[in-house]
Amino acid sequence: MSKISEILSSLSNENRLRRIPNETGDGMLDLSSNDYLSLGLRCDEFREEFLDRFSDAAFSSSASRLLSVRQRHHNNLEEYLSTLYGKPALLFNSGYHANVGCVGALSLPSSLFICDKLIHASVVDGLRMAGSEFKRFPHNDTKKLRMILERECGKHDRTIVIVESIYSMDGDLAPLQELITIKKEYPEVLLYVDEAHAFGVRGPRGLGLTEELDIINDIDLIIGTFGKAAASAGAFAVCSEDLKSLLINTARPFIFSTAIPPVNVAWTHLMVEKITGMETERKNLAQISRFFSENIECISGTLTGSESQIIPYITGDAAKAISVAAALREKGIIALPIRRPTVPPGGERIRFSLGATMTEEILRPVLDLLENLRNEI
Repeated sequence: MSKISEILSSLSNENRLRRIPNETGDGMLDLSSNDYLSLGLRCDEFREEFLDRFSDAAFSSSASRLLSVRQRHHNNLEEYLSTLYGKPALLFNSGYHANVGCVGALSLPSSLFICDKLIHASVVDGLRMAGSEFKRFPHNDTKKLRMILERECGKHDRTIVIVESIYSMDGDLAPLQELITIKKEYPEVLLYVDEAHAFGVRGPRGLGLTEELDIINDIDLIIGTFGKAAASAGAFAVCSEDLKSLLINTARPFIFSTAIPPVNVAWTHLMVEKITGMETERKNLAQISRFFSENIECISGTLTGSESQIIPYITGDAAKAISVAAALREKGIIALPIRRPTVPPGGERIRFSLGATMTEEILRPVLDLLENLRNEI
């Protein structure tokens, strides 16, 4: 047996062998994607407006941002984001590109990164690719973070603390206010916040948890993505003018990737405009998320820990997670199992992602099915 076959066999035996889902989604309730504002379901509503306003948007940029002559829409979107945030913005092709690129650019001599242990894999990959010096602190444990800072204080020119505002697997929030307090105690600390799962769904205009808490100016680098609530593709960084210039000149995914097509950027621009006025949808999403989370807690007998539209149903076992997902699929519900290495051993789960157009009537059958499955699987 070849080494590749051995690896695949081992993954299969551990119930960790992944396959690309082949569901079309037609006629099914999707509780697995990140379409938090349900804009992906409503794309046809905006088609005519998009074609009227952006009919000139090309289908290919044909070069990187540093070489392309087709980036008027890129510049317009960056200017719009800068107006919203009050800081310069820079587009990236994806959230993965943004985190790998920003971490690499910040990996200057005498830099130390301190990351929450549950930070996204793209940040970890960026740190490893750049050969960065980094340490991790237990999830949301600011006491341990302080201990690391006290121990490392004075040894580095800059220390970059990296967290997510909403964590992608547990749906809980970073203690951003406390992190800002800590940052002010250590002048060499920069605060880097990934708002991938908060952009669109938190804050008066949907700019994220940093807007909701009115702390945008206290954060040195904010990452947002367009492939989730914004129903598009790409990502962005919000930062100072100097840091933006550093990213343009040293972030390798930005420099060496063909720019995202203008047509996608134009669609993103329209979606972000829509997001800024979707206060009703954000309120409904928050309400329906609380309803679903509370009922999941009753069914599972454990707290979800979620404070957002991401709600985990912990099975603690990969085979059970697969079985629950299969039973849901038979009833027309897409909710996929999450296993190692995405979550640690014992953290296997179904990760439910809710959308703003969902109602208690839509979700009640899901909860009833989970209740019935509780003693069967």
